[in-house]
Amino acid sequence: MNDETLNIAVILPAAGASSRFGKGSKIEADVAGKPAFLRSIEAFVGRKQVGKIILAVAPDAVEPFRFRWQERIGFHGVKLIPGGKKDRWETVMLALKEVDDSFTHVAIHDAARPLVSKKLIDRVFTAAERFDAVIPAMPCNATLKMVSEAKDAPADPLAGILGDAAGPTAQQVVRTVDRKDVVEVQTPQVFKRELIERAYAAYDFTSGGGGVTDDASLVEALGEPVYVVEGECTNLKITRQGDLDMASAFAFRRDKAGAKADAERKLFGGN
Repeated sequence: MNDETLNIAVILPAAGASSRFGKGSKIEADVAGKPAFLRSIEAFVGRKQVGKIILAVAPDAVEPFRFRWQERIGFHGVKLIPGGKKDRWETVMLALKEVDDSFTHVAIHDAARPLVSKKLIDRVFTAAERFDAVIPAMPCNATLKMVSEAKDAPADPLAGILGDAAGPTAQQVVRTVDRKDVVEVQTPQVFKRELIERAYAAYDFTSGGGGVTDDASLVEALGEPVYVVEGECTNLKITRQGDLDMASAFAFRRDKAGAKADAERKLFGGN
């Protein structure tokens, strides 16, 4: 449990190869008039609990990125650093070196989640005042199935005649997974600084990370509790082009509603 005032360093990992996104950088992709990473940054700017924001990009992209975006990230006081060459955990580990002992907590948020709302951040930060490890998540509504390794289907003779002899790749269902207590994890994930540093120091990454896909799993590996608060369905992560289309639509709608609310406040003398 925490009873201290939060002083949070926010880490935005953005060094991934974006292989599933296709052409271009997903963190620089335009989301209703702003690059995705900038929307992620702006969600944390101006918060009294946030003392530092660190953006970690691919090591060979630091200078080109700085050339394109220094004016915007400099305006917000963001620290730009080189991240890992391959895995996300490498990027976070490097960013943690930029967090000194003056910070009580670390928040790690995917730069490719540009729609995180202020209400969600409030919810996670408030919970972090009580718990040492807090993550947002949503109930899983989809049917989940465990599948076997992929196998090539038998070649279709007709497809061979048409010049496409290879059959589709298919996987066999092993079993259906009970989704009752399954949640889909999001970010920001907030940890007491000493806890996340200890988790990274203790984990054995020699085998390539062992499939580590989020930071909370490292805390779990220590045997420490991780607590879940409600996430948001709009807090989606841009992974493929279709995600960008949805994010842009949500962002446009949110920006329009925000502009309307601001106009009404000014019209009626509000602050």
